[in-house]
Amino acid sequence: MTNPDPDAAKSAGEVNIVHVTLIAAAAAMGGFLFGYDSSVINGAVPAIEEAFGVGSAVTGFTVAAALLGSAVGAMIAGGLADRFGRIRVMQVAAVLFAISAIGSAVPFAVWDLAFWRVIGGVAIGIASVIAPTYIAEVSPPAYRGRLASLQQLAIVLGIAISQLVNFVLAAAAGGSASNQLGFLQAWQWMLGVELVPALLYLVLSVVIPESPRYLVRTGRESRARAVLAEVEGGDVEYRIREIHNALGRETRPRLRDVTGKFGLLPIVWIGMALSAFQQLVGINVIFYYSASLWQSVGVQESNSLLLSLFTSIVNIIGTFIAIGLVDKIGRKPLLLIGSAGMAVALGTTSYAFSHATVSGGGGQADLSFAWGAVALASASTFVLFFALSWGVVVWVLLGEMFPLRVRAAAMAVATATQWVANWLVTVTFPSLRDWSLPGTYMIYTAFAVISFVFVWRFVAETKGKTLESMGRDERTSA
Repeated sequence: MTNPDPDAAKSAGEVNIVHVTLIAAAAAMGGFLFGYDSSVINGAVPAIEEAFGVGSAVTGFTVAAALLGSAVGAMIAGGLADRFGRIRVMQVAAVLFAISAIGSAVPFAVWDLAFWRVIGGVAIGIASVIAPTYIAEVSPPAYRGRLASLQQLAIVLGIAISQLVNFVLAAAAGGSASNQLGFLQAWQWMLGVELVPALLYLVLSVVIPESPRYLVRTGRESRARAVLAEVEGGDVEYRIREIHNALGRETRPRLRDVTGKFGLLPIVWIGMALSAFQQLVGINVIFYYSASLWQSVGVQESNSLLLSLFTSIVNIIGTFIAIGLVDKIGRKPLLLIGSAGMAVALGTTSYAFSHATVSGGGGQADLSFAWGAVALASASTFVLFFALSWGVVVWVLLGEMFPLRVRAAAMAVATATQWVANWLVTVTFPSLRDWSLPGTYMIYTAFAVISFVFVWRFVAETKGKTLESMGRDERTSA
C-alpha cells in the first residue's frame, strides 16, 4: 500500500499558520531570554570591573561563567525533555532565569556574581535545546525553516532589548552604568530587569500545547491527534503512524547512541562542527564586549552603548532576511554566503583596528574618525552576514538534521559543543584584546574561511524533509 506524501498532506493555504506561529513564538521566548541574559552583561562590564576592582582575566571569567552553565544545561535538557515533557522543561528554565536575575542584581562579590551567572547559564543551555526541538516538532514541514528561525529572531530581539535597557538605564543614571540609580547602581538594574521576561516565559509555557511527538511517546495519542490537527491538519492518522514508526527505532537517549567508527557518528561530528564554527568566528565578542571594545579605541561610554544598540538592530535586520530565505534557497547556500561575507568583513575590521594609536601613559588607544567609521561599518557587516546565515541556519539544522533515534543525545552533544566554544572565545577575548586587537580579529577571520570549506564539503541540505524522513536518510554529506 502506498502512503500519502506527508509534505503534501495539507496545502500551504490550509495550514493555520497564524496559530502555529503564535505557538512557536511563545516557545521562542526562551530564545529571547537566551539573548537577553547572554548580552546584558555587555553594558555592565566596565562597571563590574570598577565595582569589584578586577582585571581582564577575572572579568573574562565572570562574563564567560554563564557559558559553563549553558554547556551543562544543554547536556541535560534532552533527557529532561524526554522524561518530563518539553513544556515542563521550559518552565524549569523560566524559574532558573528568574532566580539568576535576582541573584545577579544583588551580588556580594564578583565570585557571587559568577555563580548567579552560572545558574542563568544553565537556563540558557536548556532553552537553547528545548526551543528549537519543540518548534521543529510542532511545525508543518513546509514552514519549519521559517518557524525554527523564530528562535534566532527571539535571540537577537533579546540582545537588542538588553542593549536598549542598558543605554536607557545608564542615561537615567547620568551616563554611566557605575552611577547610582535609586538604591542600586545602574548595572545592577541592567541584570535584574531580566526577571520580567522570565516571568512572561513562565506564563506563556502554561498556555501552549505539548509536542505531539512527546504525547505519542507517552501514550496520549488522542491529545497528539488534536495537536496535529491544530498545527498540520491533513492525514493525522498517517502522521501518528509515521511518528510511531520513528519512535520504534528510537531508544532512551544515551551518549553511546551517538558513537560510531570515529568515536561519534559522522552526522554528530558535523553538528558539533557547525556549533563550534558558529561561535569561533567571534560573534559573541560583539555582543558581550562591544561596549568595552569601542571604549578601548577611544569611544565614550554613552556612545559605545549606543553603538552596541545599533549593532543589535543590524542583527535583527539580518535575521529577518534569513527568515525570508531559509525555506526558499535552503540552508547550505545561506551558510556559504554567510561564511564568505563574514571572512571579508572580519578581515576588514582587523585591518581597521591595526590603525589604532596608543596615546598617553595609560595605554588608551584611539582610532581616527575615518578608520573608526571603517571599523564600525565592517563590524556591522560581519553581524549582518552572521545574522542572515549562521545565526539562524545552525539552529534550524540542529533542530532537524539528526535521525530521530539519536536526536536527543546528538542535539545535547552538539549544543554543548556550541557553549564550550562560546566560553572559549568569551573567556579569552579580554586577554587577546590586550595582546593584539587586529590579531584577534584575524583569528576569527581564519575560522570564517575554514567554515566555508567545511560547509561546502560536509553539510547536506535538509530543506523540505519531514523530521521522520531524516531517520530514513542518514547521509552525512552533500
